[in-house]
Amino acid sequence: QVQLQESGPGLVKTSQTLSLTCTVSGGSITTNVYSWNWIRQPPGKGLEWIGYINHSGTTGYSPSLKSRTSIFRDASKNQVTLQLSSVTPEDIAVYYCARWYGDYHGYDYWGQGTQVTVSS
Repeated sequence: QVQLQESGPGLVKTSQTLSLTCTVSGGSITTNVYSWNWIRQPPGKGLEWIGYINHSGTTGYSPSLKSRTSIFRDASKNQVTLQLSSVTPEDIAVYYCARWYGDYHGYDYWGQGTQVTVSS
């Protein structure tokens, strides 16, 4: 059974860099066909895709967040990390990591999510 667990500080100050880690168990992040995604949901809004890193280390980012986003991995720890710089209160959201398994299966595993608040 694949499990994803997000971790990181729940409170970040404005203009600082948010760093969240997704620890994957029950499967390797370097297994072919999967990509590992970060998605967030601001309060009262829908899901917003942030970006991904795939099995080979290729990354992709939302155009609206690309300038502030970096996703990287530590294969030895089976972890994927999201860094979002220059945060503002607009970055307040529940942040999720999720595994993408192609167009047919979609996002088949999700973490439970972690709340991030930005303070001034």
